[in-house]
Amino acid sequence: QQRVAIARALVTNPGILLADEPTADLDDENTREVLQLLRRCADEGMAVLLVTHEPEAAAYADRVFRMNEGTMICAQDPD
Repeated sequence: QQRVAIARALVTNPGILLADEPTADLDDENTREVLQLLRRCADEGMAVLLVTHEPEAAAYADRVFRMNEGTMICAQDPD
C-alpha cells in the first residue's frame, strides 16, 4: 500500500511531497527502492519532507531535524 500511495502522490509531479513514514512495514529491498526514488525526486528539484523514526531513511536527507522535548532542532545541515 505504501508503494501505491507514493506512486499516486508522484503521478502529478508535485513541487512538494510530504511523506509520513513511507517505508513503514516494507522489506529492506523495497525500503531502499522507495528511499532512492525519493532521493532522485529531491535531486530533480522536488521538495521532499520525510517524517521517519528510521535512521537509515534519515541518512538519505540533505537536512535532518529532530524533535527534542517539543522543540525542533537541526541535527544535520548542508555544508
